[in-house]
Amino acid sequence: MRSKVDCTQLVASIGDAVVVSDAEGRITLWNAAAEHMFGFSEDEALGQSLDLIVPERQRKRHWDGYAETMRSGQTKYGTQLLRVPALHKEGRTLSIAFTVALLTDETGTAREIVAVIRDETVRWAEERDLRRRLAECEARVDEKKS
Repeated sequence: MRSKVDCTQLVASIGDAVVVSDAEGRITLWNAAAEHMFGFSEDEALGQSLDLIVPERQRKRHWDGYAETMRSGQTKYGTQLLRVPALHKEGRTLSIAFTVALLTDETGTAREIVAVIRDETVRWAEERDLRRRLAECEARVDEKKS
């Protein structure tokens, strides 16, 4: 037998950040994981522009894509995992990975975008360190061959 999922409880308790924004990019839902990840309380985030967490240098690209998604009612990313930088309240940069989904009204018109977000800052730093160490090892091997 299928159970009925309490979506409010699910969003509140899930470990990934869930951020929902309206057609203008104002935050309409901000769960506890989003508070923990980005440092902004729900009260600080609700009603604010997504610029709250989008780095300045990424904003034009972000808003161009956002506007096109809302206009067309389609996202070119579907279930694709997106990896981008984001901002923490303290000003530090995060490396995040997320998927997006569109919420539509009864006519099928896009009205909100949902992002389910995971902080990959530590993993990304570890991978960068491993790539650096591998390059150093390869350089030492090349030196010995010469």
